[in-house]
This record gives sequence, structure tokens and C-alpha cells, in this order.
Amino acid sequence: MSDLTLSHHFLIAMPNMADPLFAKSLVYLCDHGDHGAMGMIINKPSGISMAKLFSQIELTLDAGALADAPVLFGGPVQPERGFVLHEPLGDWQSSLHISDSLALTTSRDVLQAVSEGIGPVRLTMSLGYAGWEAGQLEQEIAQNAWLTVAADSKIIFDLPPEARYAAAIALLGFDPALLSGDVGHA
Repeated sequence: MSDLTLSHHFLIAMPNMADPLFAKSLVYLCDHGDHGAMGMIINKPSGISMAKLFSQIELTLDAGALADAPVLFGGPVQPERGFVLHEPLGDWQSSLHISDSLALTTSRDVLQAVSEGIGPVRLTMSLGYAGWEAGQLEQEIAQNAWLTVAADSKIIFDLPPEARYAAAIALLGFDPALLSGDVGHA
């Protein structure tokens, strides 16, 4: 394996993605290495609001933009578990530091802090995540299933989920619909 890491990159599903779970998905890769990869689909709302999820775990969330924000369908792995992608890093019980400013936290203490108004400034939350075994993601990329581009946290935190896929495509500088999904030679 190479030392190439795609942590803190977007995976953009190619237009020909056959898997319905990942069709038209934008995945933020939180971790990638020889052991495999894990990320969060950041453009598919689960149908549950942050306020409703907080209520289900017996925390309060004051009315406002965050209360109305959708909890995302982060992927098919551990769909019963919450994953909080946030800035700044903070000091939480169970966090994966992805970049100098971005972390993924799975412990309840970050949600407790948000409930008390002292949590991360910017966050998005998902139920579940997307995971790949060692070499699996590299194989999918080689088969033209995904395009990759360095992540921009503005897309994660400043845009509604339905606008994120197109915004990530714009980072590429071309329209992937113009690409052939076929692997081979011209």
C-alpha cells in the first residue's frame, strides 16, 4: 500500500454508482490508511431533526438553526450510533482528530455540551457511517466509482445537505457527468 491518505477529502459518487445507498452521495473521509477507511455521508438527511434526536437521548436543544438541522444518514455501519463532525476540536472523551480544526466525536459529552450551549461552534451529526476494509476503497476508486477532492469545511457546515454534492463537484472544476464510467483505454 502507498502512504497516500485521503483523510479530510471528499468522495464524490460517480454518476454511474450502482449501489443505491451511495448513489449521488458525498462522503467526508474521516480516516484512511492501510487499515481501511471510514467516512460520513454528508448529503443525505435521515428524516430526524437534531431537536428530535436530542429529545430521544433526554437532552434539550434550544430552538434555532441547530434544532431544525437534519441528522444525516452517515452510512450503513452502526446506524444506531451517533457521530458528530465538528469544529473546533475540543476535548471530548472519544474523538478522532481529522485535521487541525476538525474532529469526529462519538461520546455523549459533546452532545451534553451542545445541549448546555458550550459545545463546538460548528457541527453536523449522522447516524451510522460508511466503512471500507483495507484496499477496498482504493479498488473502488480504481474502478471509477468515486472521485476525490480535498475537503472544504464550508461545504460541510455552511451549506444545506442538498447543496453539498454539487458544491463538491464544483471543487473539481469539471462536470463528472461528462466522464465515461467505463474503465479501459481510449
